[in-house]
Amino acid sequence: MSKHKAAGKTRQHHRPSGKRLGVKASDGQTINAGAVIVRQSGTRVNAGVGAKVGRDHTVYAKVAGQVKFGQRLGKKTVSVVTAN
Repeated sequence: MSKHKAAGKTRQHHRPSGKRLGVKASDGQTINAGAVIVRQSGTRVNAGVGAKVGRDHTVYAKVAGQVKFGQRLGKKTVSVVTAN
């Protein structure tokens, strides 16, 4: 009969590193074309005018300008407004 319960050591467990997701540019901030605005898992934030969604759901700027966060039909959106 066993005296100890079968289990692994805590040193054997591995915790993976974070994916560095989140908002990278704040509202009103001036950014260049191609700059990452939001890194996300799934489309929590949709792209508006002047922004585009990448293959991994990253929202990035198509044009240089100011970042504007808002809502459209109840969904969060982010746009890039050019200064004319």
